[in-house]
Amino acid sequence: MQNNNRENLTKEDISLDIHLKYGISKSYANKFIDNLITILIENLKTNNVLRIKNFGSFKILSKKERVGRNPKNKKTYVINERNVVTFKPSLSFKNKINNA
Repeated sequence: MQNNNRENLTKEDISLDIHLKYGISKSYANKFIDNLITILIENLKTNNVLRIKNFGSFKILSKKERVGRNPKNKKTYVINERNVVTFKPSLSFKNKINNA
């Protein structure tokens, strides 16, 4: 993987890494990553849960509307109802991280 000074990993970084390791074209690697992410999102939207063996589980949670407050100016705001995605790593994923 390319060593850059950023903390974030982008789709371009992943596709470049695939390009360098496996010798496929950058455009094909970009299409592969885009299609993979699309498939994962569609599956998550359909089932509300996406489990990837030896990696972890993604889950959609619904958050209710609530009142929040800006700590700087003490003004209150209504935070709208929304969906959020949570991730729970698998035990094997945790072990790989902790033993690395």
